[in-house]
Amino acid sequence: MDNDPFLSPELPYESRYFSVLLDQKGEVLASDTGKIAMIDSSTAMKYGMAVWESGTLSGFVEDYRYKVFQSGEQRRIVFLDCRRNLSTFRNFVVTAVGVSVLGLAAVLILLIFLSARIVKPFSETYEKQKRFITDAGHELKTPLAIIQADAEVLEMDHGESEWLRDIQMQTERMAALTNDLILLARMEEEKKEFVTEIQISDMAEQALAAFQAPAKLQKKYLEGEIEPSLQMKGEEKAIERLFSILLDNAVKYSEEGGNIFLRLKKQKSKICLSVYNTTDQIGKEQLEHLFDRFYRTDQSRNSETGGYGLGLSIAAATVSAHRGKISAFTEDGRSLWITVTFPI
Repeated sequence: MDNDPFLSPELPYESRYFSVLLDQKGEVLASDTGKIAMIDSSTAMKYGMAVWESGTLSGFVEDYRYKVFQSGEQRRIVFLDCRRNLSTFRNFVVTAVGVSVLGLAAVLILLIFLSARIVKPFSETYEKQKRFITDAGHELKTPLAIIQADAEVLEMDHGESEWLRDIQMQTERMAALTNDLILLARMEEEKKEFVTEIQISDMAEQALAAFQAPAKLQKKYLEGEIEPSLQMKGEEKAIERLFSILLDNAVKYSEEGGNIFLRLKKQKSKICLSVYNTTDQIGKEQLEHLFDRFYRTDQSRNSETGGYGLGLSIAAATVSAHRGKISAFTEDGRSLWITVTFPI
């Protein structure tokens, strides 16, 4: 007992305990219950037999810690009453857990309250920005229409000229940019439930057919793998625009002789749309900004591809409005995958 931290020489004077003496066959030779009131001899023998059958030398039986001492061919099993200590420990654990839960709840409530106040100015600024874009876009439409009309009148009166062609071309570009900005703001503002079932497989086939000619004209190879008869709830025009944006982006930014591939299939409870195209070069740092407004790679800025870098932003807003996810990745820096998933 001297070497056991739980069974010290002071044990007989400060603790409640009992013991059972067994022979090498496991027969009970004697029991001592003089230092405990709640355990009688028969109960002590049951505890002793349970420890013998377990084959362990120390451990717990209910709220009693035991240790087996070997003396010749006899074994004495001493049981120490740990109910008071265990009760104290359990109460401590319950109290600690309760206090921790209350503390976490208080911190969570505080964070929710503070985060709402912290985020509010940014949220208001973002909403004001979207309203400004929408309002400014509508205000720009009228003067742009007037400029276009005046240019057409001047052309009829004075004939064609380089200056009039420039005016018409730039007003058309400004009108397209204005419409894209208004569309993007509308898509980001809309939060609605779609109830109309649309035939997304048919839409994918139509989009693939529509871009075959532009791809061939630029000596690029466009192929598709479309699972038939797929349906989802959504806005038909928005999904048509999504196909158009993704394929237009792939055709524009793939190199001459490059490959473009569209895949549409069902995976479990989702519809997966993937558009692949080869390209001269694209870095992973560019992928992080691919869906940002007005973002274009250096390569596309220097090319005559047109556009303003809003197409993929509109695509991302369209996917978000349909509760889907959109992502882009490259396997080798010379190809691009844009993947969209929609819930069914």
